[in-house]
Amino acid sequence: MSRDHLQSTELPAPASTERRAPASAAPSGDAEAPVPSAVETPFLELLARGASADAYEQPALLARAEGGPAARIDALDRAKHLALRVRAELEGRRRREAELSALFETAHDLAGLRDLDAVLRAIVQRARSLLGTDVTYLSLHDTARGDTYMRVTEGSVAARFQQLRLGMGEGLGGLVAQTARPYVTDDYFKDARFQHTRTIDAGVSDEGLVAILGVPLMLGHHVIGVLFAADRRARVFEREQIALLGSFAALAAAAIDAANLLAETRSALADLERANEIIRDRSAVIERASDVHDRLTELVLRGGGVHDVAAAVSQVLDGTVEFTEAGSAPVRALEVSRAEGHAVRHEDDWIAAVAAGDELLGALVLRGHPGLDPVDQLTLERAAMVTSLLLLARRSAAEAEQRVRGELLDDLLDARDRDPRLLGDRARRLRADLAATHVVLAARLDTTASDADLEADARRRLWAAASHLAATRHGLAAARDGGTVLLLPLDAGDGATDLARRTARQLGRAVHESVTVGASAPVEDLAARPEAVAAAYAEARRCLDALGLLGRSGDGAAAEDFGFLGLLLAGEQNVSGFVERTIGQVAAYDERRGTELLHTLDAYFACGMSPARTKDELHVHVNTVAQRLERVGRLLGDDWQSPDRALEIQLALRLHRLSLPAQH
Repeated sequence: MSRDHLQSTELPAPASTERRAPASAAPSGDAEAPVPSAVETPFLELLARGASADAYEQPALLARAEGGPAARIDALDRAKHLALRVRAELEGRRRREAELSALFETAHDLAGLRDLDAVLRAIVQRARSLLGTDVTYLSLHDTARGDTYMRVTEGSVAARFQQLRLGMGEGLGGLVAQTARPYVTDDYFKDARFQHTRTIDAGVSDEGLVAILGVPLMLGHHVIGVLFAADRRARVFEREQIALLGSFAALAAAAIDAANLLAETRSALADLERANEIIRDRSAVIERASDVHDRLTELVLRGGGVHDVAAAVSQVLDGTVEFTEAGSAPVRALEVSRAEGHAVRHEDDWIAAVAAGDELLGALVLRGHPGLDPVDQLTLERAAMVTSLLLLARRSAAEAEQRVRGELLDDLLDARDRDPRLLGDRARRLRADLAATHVVLAARLDTTASDADLEADARRRLWAAASHLAATRHGLAAARDGGTVLLLPLDAGDGATDLARRTARQLGRAVHESVTVGASAPVEDLAARPEAVAAAYAEARRCLDALGLLGRSGDGAAAEDFGFLGLLLAGEQNVSGFVERTIGQVAAYDERRGTELLHTLDAYFACGMSPARTKDELHVHVNTVAQRLERVGRLLGDDWQSPDRALEIQLALRLHRLSLPAQH
């Protein structure tokens, strides 16, 4: 290390011996020369109690003040110099002991390295304490950016200084990092040996630093950072202080190297652990693949369904697998899967197309499983293939059953020459109960395709959807008259209108087009009188045509929904049913309470719906008429006086009057 880079002070060389003046040389005024031990005693006491350097001047000053002999004063001066040298030696020993202790503690911290930042903070704290500087700090090299940055500071108060970055060759630290040699400056801003920058000078100025010492942190021949000690006043750093800071820098470099090695070791261990996990996962995946193969084979052999396949794959892949119709799966992902023949990822799901040739039957969807092993992906793809085979087999069976159900319904519609007993036996084999109450439904697509092939395809889809619905409801379905006819059992508490509307919605969703459905009135005991099916179908057709004429496409209705027009649409004019639906609640109220609401209604309509004339007709007070009409409104609804409702009520009243003689 060249001297122009260091500033140091040397201790004076100790004298080999100390001469004392002989007694004969003492002045004639003194009877006897001072005893040496008496001269040295005060200085020994000062050394013993560790007094400051200024205190060693006191014995000689006191002797002069007392007018002591010159020889004694001279001896005190010599003893003072010797004592100060001893004091300096002791101070140096104590300082070296403290330095060695600090280095030992730092090495101990390094041996038990757990937190690199804690070790580096301890280094700069001890360096600051031993060197007695205002600030110590450590910067490290940033290989990505090619400069150095502040890692740890001690005694710093300026935020900008703590965030400084020094380029190679910039500032004192940049020079140390570039040359790999220690540098010291007594006055930073007056030193021209290194490159000053506005940013660095501003940070140093904010901190108020003047004298700065920097030593490199070396790993082999590479500089990884710089350790600094700085004062806010001019100062000369001694050679021993530079060496001490260099020792701390070596320990800091060793700590960083140890931390890097520890990190590399941990990374290597983590890599090994990941490799072991991959091996374990591969083994588990192979076992799962074998397991799913066995499960799928068993499902096919025992005639399982697509949902059984999805459940089995869900257990193997530890996720949720669902079979969805083609229209419910993401279009783009489904097309890619069908084209490539592989499962594809869509957001957090995986989509595997279920296809047979060019026909798309649906998809298997693995939910919420974005990370999928290739073997697991192959498992999902095989499950999709098995699902397509099951669907084709089910379709073949369903088509055969649909043909049988359609043939039975055709025979019921043409039952004139059919044996009712044989028809009943065939129905039971199809799990259809002809003894239950049924409704005949006529369904038709509302749109007509321009191409004959497209229209035929649409009709086939409607028939397939109707056949599926009939099979699930233990009913029958057949293609007829350009549409579809269904014979469905009527549940308890359900009505023909509700069934018609529900069927229109279900078929419309299935074929993705608007479907209109007309329903017959409920028919009973078809096993004994199968000819009633044909009459009910004719009624359903008339309701279907009426819906078309009224512009109610996509709806479902029965004859009872058309008011008095329903009497014309119904196969059997159900007069009593119409009367009951229209004014049955009022008649029942009269029967229970003994009131005359029906008679009041007759008079009210006969008097042109005038309460004043009605009260004259009935010979009652007008308030009585108002109260009766209010009661009628609560029974029939607020709209009972609207033109349509009023017409139906008047017709029902007349039919009721006509039926009275027959009841008597």
